[in-house]
Amino acid sequence: ECSSLTSLPNELSNFTSLTTLNICKYFSLILLSIELDNLTSLTTFYISRCSSLISLPNELDYFTTFTNFDISMCLSSTSLSNEFRNLTSLTTFYISGYLSLTSLLNELDNLTSLINLDISECSSLTSFPNKLDNLTSFTTLYIIKYSSLSFVPIGLSSYLRKDIIDFKG
Repeated sequence: ECSSLTSLPNELSNFTSLTTLNICKYFSLILLSIELDNLTSLTTFYISRCSSLISLPNELDYFTTFTNFDISMCLSSTSLSNEFRNLTSLTTFYISGYLSLTSLLNELDNLTSLINLDISECSSLTSFPNKLDNLTSFTTLYIIKYSSLSFVPIGLSSYLRKDIIDFKG
């Protein structure tokens, strides 16, 4: 628990490869101003309980593949911005307790592989990306505890293998 830290150590910029980046309980962290320019590989990005965080690092757009991307209980930001424009493959995308999130980004348009999309307790979420046409493998869509969701693309079911689709309001 790092409740008083407002930034991450600059030494992270020295790494060229990380398996997991886990940022948890940085309650005063507003921006993730970490330099990831040298990082060529990152499998899992996990950020949780950074209640003051307003944005993710722009450097996330360098990555084309994540196995797991998990963002939980980061309350201040309303969008995930442009950080995923180059992402083509993602196994699990988990968003939970992101109370101010109003939409999932259109930057997910380049995804061709997404196995699990799990969204829970995002009560301000009103829509999904308009276009997920490139998605060829998608197994599980799980959405729970939303109250404002008004739009899910009609074509979602046309490319979705329906192992689980669970909407609970």
